[in-house]
Amino acid sequence: MASLFGYRRGAYLESLTMDKPRIRGATAADVLAITDIVDQAYRRYITRLGKPPGPMLDDYAARVSEGSVWVLEEGAVIAAIIVLLPAANYLLLDNIAVSPTRQGLGLGRQLLAFAETEALRRGYSEIRLYTHQTMVENQRLYASIGYEETGRGSDAGYDRVFMRKRLCD
Repeated sequence: MASLFGYRRGAYLESLTMDKPRIRGATAADVLAITDIVDQAYRRYITRLGKPPGPMLDDYAARVSEGSVWVLEEGAVIAAIIVLLPAANYLLLDNIAVSPTRQGLGLGRQLLAFAETEALRRGYSEIRLYTHQTMVENQRLYASIGYEETGRGSDAGYDRVFMRKRLCD
């Protein structure tokens, strides 16, 4: 294929229309977009759970002010979010949500990789998370990238599966 200044023709055109995704700390100006993405991403689970999933009830203004939320932007548009909470011996991946229109493009995996890098940067050797017992597709995804189940139980009124990933031995 012909090139234009070292780009394949299609890659050059794509570079004009799509910025590389960028992860940054969330700001107060992002709270509305964060809440909207979480609502859109989790809405489909309401029927399965019989109530809104926990992330739909979180106070994202408070989480942002704590410095616990990061956003993944494509250009000037927030496409995904992640909430990371420090604990004594691990980093808790409290929530990850990708806009339904951007799911299946690897954005969630980019945020998961970011979480691992952030955990190591902070001196943690483990990330933990939880998901609802009925969200078996999430359990399979996490297991496929190295998370192991550590238990099941009820927490905050939800039946949860607890998982962890050890980052270094």
